Amino acid sequence: MADEISMGSSFGTFEEQDKILVALSGGVDSSVCIRILRDQGFDVQAVVIRFSLAHDAAVEAARAVARQMNVPLTVEDCTEAFEREVIVPFCAQYCAGRTPNPCVLCNPGVKFAALARVADRLGIHFIATGHYARVEQENGFYYVRAALSAERDQSYMLYGLSQEILSRLCLPVGEFEKDDIRAMATEAGLVSADAPDSQEICFIPDGDYAAYIAARGGVPLHGHFIGPDGEDLGVHQGAWHYTVGQRRGLNIAYGSPLFVRRIRPDGNIELARGGDEFFTGIVLTDAARTDGKPFAPGQRYGVKVRSRAAAAPCAVQSVENGLLTLCFDEPQRAPAPGQAAVLYDGELVRGGGVIAEMLEEAPETRPCRS
Repeated sequence: MADEISMGSSFGTFEEQDKILVALSGGVDSSVCIRILRDQGFDVQAVVIRFSLAHDAAVEAARAVARQMNVPLTVEDCTEAFEREVIVPFCAQYCAGRTPNPCVLCNPGVKFAALARVADRLGIHFIATGHYARVEQENGFYYVRAALSAERDQSYMLYGLSQEILSRLCLPVGEFEKDDIRAMATEAGLVSADAPDSQEICFIPDGDYAAYIAARGGVPLHGHFIGPDGEDLGVHQGAWHYTVGQRRGLNIAYGSPLFVRRIRPDGNIELARGGDEFFTGIVLTDAARTDGKPFAPGQRYGVKVRSRAAAAPCAVQSVENGLLTLCFDEPQRAPAPGQAAVLYDGELVRGGGVIAEMLEEAPETRPCRS
């Protein structure tokens, strides 16, 4: 029994608790997660979630790991929920010229909801995944905390998790570097020791999301490239082929490198010279704090505008009509509508929202100015 087991900031200390359910993908991180928890004395069960046809290989890989580690495994089919909550909005947003993040869409409404549901069905309270992040309790609330490994940190992807989920969640992999996890897997002779890292878009194995959306009948916004000086630079291939900040693949002969600055609702794509793809602030929809408290003007955070970006100092400028306006201390490069903006206080994730607009007013007139 895991009596008085301490898992550090990722799990706290619990008494009289010997069962935990791990989301097993068949990869090295979730496999080592099982080993760490077993070494701590927990009775581990596992669940593999089938999100789509593209996940059948992951289901078989999870079965192989579960057999090797002698872990009871449940296969949970979530294809309908994944289609509704992830694939449909993902395709719709790309068709509209936005850049959604499927993991951010999936985690609260599908993956962790399914993990908790299966745990409840099995009579297990605590749940765990192989994410590179941690969980910390502060003043009666639970928050996602950045991983020990800055290179592998996945806290950005988990900003939408509820208090109910966070209070049950263990993220032991977040206390280690990736090389440590690989070494543990190799030492244990796990079949997943050399498994490749997971793909960013798990349901599109070849990464050609434009072809995937087109095959489902999607139609992108069409229009023209608009040059830095307002000139028409010709017809583009469809908005879903581009994202804010992109330089490669534009196929435009110009005297200097150009970047996608903005994708307009009318389908035209504004291009900018290097250095002109920076913005002074952003407006968020669906913004919420992890602890449920309201945002207020003047609050300060570090904000990540993409998963691998550094957290940039910012301030809340306004909270009006369901929109949260943030002002960057220094202009930030290429925040893309549709992406999540995640708010940090040091290593703790305080909340976030979805980027709806970029602000570009001059410093002396921009509404963000404090």
